[in-house]
Amino acid sequence: MSKINTSEKVAQALLDISAVGFVLDKPIRFKSGILSPVYLDNRRFPFYPEQWAEIIFAFKKIIEEKGIEFDVIAGVEAAGIPHSAALSFAMKKPSVFVRKQVKGHGTKKMVEGGDVTGKRVLLIEDHVSTGISSLAAVESLRNEGAIVEDCFAISDYGFPIVEESFGKHNAKLHSLVDFPTIVEQGIKNGKIKADQKKVMLDWMEDPKGWEKKYQG
Repeated sequence: MSKINTSEKVAQALLDISAVGFVLDKPIRFKSGILSPVYLDNRRFPFYPEQWAEIIFAFKKIIEEKGIEFDVIAGVEAAGIPHSAALSFAMKKPSVFVRKQVKGHGTKKMVEGGDVTGKRVLLIEDHVSTGISSLAAVESLRNEGAIVEDCFAISDYGFPIVEESFGKHNAKLHSLVDFPTIVEQGIKNGKIKADQKKVMLDWMEDPKGWEKKYQG
């Protein structure tokens, strides 16, 4: 997974809009089944245009620096859509979005907005935990005839299995910032306490082991 040199700035933006939460007293369970004492709520960005602009600029920067060629930008329903739409506007590229499941009425399409057959598509997510939803979107796009090799996310937790999973699907994840960087930035400016840091990093290193200790 690639990280750009503005990762600390992105981490600070997350902290500034209170998108980083510590919930040791009431851990949350992800869709993947992982129990977590932390969460990242990137859905808050559109409410903070100054910080959101930094995110869109960072996406644009990494795409241009890497020289990635593409025809269409796709957002994953629902949290990825605001970012994909804003990025498409900024880069003057067509935009579509990928549903997580087919609706019971209407056109019953998984990909909405335009025909992606034969198009090189960049996938945009707000956050990647295990990569399950992102990779499902990759397959949905490919089923529509799209060429998908790259997925971009604002943040990820840095789980090794994620990079492995993307590799198995012949795709690459590019994150603007990973969770350890967010934690370190939070420690620097006092947003995260030392005892919280230990819990966060212990969990990130071994989520299942952390859950056993928490419940034991």
